Amino acid sequence: MNQNDEGLFLRLIRFDPPLLLGLLMVSGLGLFVLYSAGQQNLDLVWGQGMRLGLGFAIMLTLAQLPPRYFRLWSPWIYLVGILLLLAVMIVGDISKGAQRWLDLGVVRFQPSEIMKLAVPMMMGWFFAEKPLPPRWLHLLGGVLITAIPFILIAEQPDLGTALVVGSAGAFALFLAGLSWMIMLGLAVLTGGAIPLFWTFIMHDYQRQRVLTFLDPETDPLGTGYHIIQSKIAIGSGGIYGKGWLNGTQSHLDFLPEGSTDFIFAAFLEEFGLVGGCLLLTLYFFIIARALYMASRAPDTYTRLLAGSLTLIFFLYAFVNTGMVSGLLPVVGLPLPLFSYGGTSLVTIMAGFGILMSIYSHRRILTR
Repeated sequence: MNQNDEGLFLRLIRFDPPLLLGLLMVSGLGLFVLYSAGQQNLDLVWGQGMRLGLGFAIMLTLAQLPPRYFRLWSPWIYLVGILLLLAVMIVGDISKGAQRWLDLGVVRFQPSEIMKLAVPMMMGWFFAEKPLPPRWLHLLGGVLITAIPFILIAEQPDLGTALVVGSAGAFALFLAGLSWMIMLGLAVLTGGAIPLFWTFIMHDYQRQRVLTFLDPETDPLGTGYHIIQSKIAIGSGGIYGKGWLNGTQSHLDFLPEGSTDFIFAAFLEEFGLVGGCLLLTLYFFIIARALYMASRAPDTYTRLLAGSLTLIFFLYAFVNTGMVSGLLPVVGLPLPLFSYGGTSLVTIMAGFGILMSIYSHRRILTR
C-alpha cells in the first residue's frame, strides 16, 4: 500500500491517528497497571479489555457519522435523558443508599451518563443560530438546560456526575464567548448559593467528604481513611516507585478502591514521580490534540460541542488526580481510560467519536 492509498484509507474510515494513538497508549498502560492494582486478577483485566474494545468500537462508529446527525438528534437525546432521569426517581434501583440505576431486564444502566453527552449537544444546538456572545435571555435558557439535569442527578444522589454535567454546560457558555463581567456575576451568584446547596441539596455523607478534605486527620479510621492511605501510597513511591507488582498499599488492601477511583495512587506507588509525569504527559497530549481538533470546527454547534467534550475529559483527569492527591474533595470520578469501570468509559469514548466525526468531516461542512 503506497502513501496515497494510506491517506485515502485514513480519510475513508474517518479517525484521527494522533488522538487514537494517545488513547491506545493510556488505555494499554491502564490495563498494565490494573493487573497489579487488581491483585493480578486476569478476569478483572479481561473485563476491562472488553469494555475498552466496546468503547473503541463505539468511538470509531460515531466517527463515521456526519455531524449534522448529532445536531438533528440533540434535542431528542436531551429529552429522552431527562425522561429517564425522572424514571430513575420513580422506579430506579437503589444501591448503597443511592437511586441511580434503571433495570430494563436485558440491561442495567445509569441514565445520568447520557447527560454527559446530551447537555453539551443540547447547548450547542441551542446556541447554534443565536448571536454570540449570548444575550441575557439566551443565557437564562442555557442555564436552565444545564440546571434541570444537574438537580435531578444531584438528588439521586450522585454529586460527581452532577459536577460533570454542570461543568459541561458551563464550558459551553464559556466557549460561546460569555463576557468576563457576566462570568464574574455568575461566580458571585454561585458562591451565594453554596449555603443553600449545602443545606438542601447535599447529603450528610457529601458534607462529610468536604469536611474530611479540609482535615482528614479528624477521622483517620473513618471518612479520612481513603485520602490518608492514598497519600501514604503516593509518598512511598518516591521518585522511581517500588516497581510493577511491588506496591504494598494496594496489594495489602490498605488502599481502598485501588483499581477504580484511587488507581492513580496505586500507579504512583509502583512507578513513582517519573511514571506519574509520563502519564500526565500522555493526558496532556490527548487534551492538546482534542483542543486543536475542536479549534478547527467549522460552525457554532460543532465548536461548542467539540470544545465542551474535550474539557469534560480534562475535568475527569483533573478532579481524579486532584482528589487522590488530597488537593480536592473525594467526589467519586474515575481516572478516564485508567480506572476499572464500564459506563463512564463508554461515554468518554463516545465523546471522542463525536469529536473525530467533527474533525474528519470539517472539509465537507465548509464547502
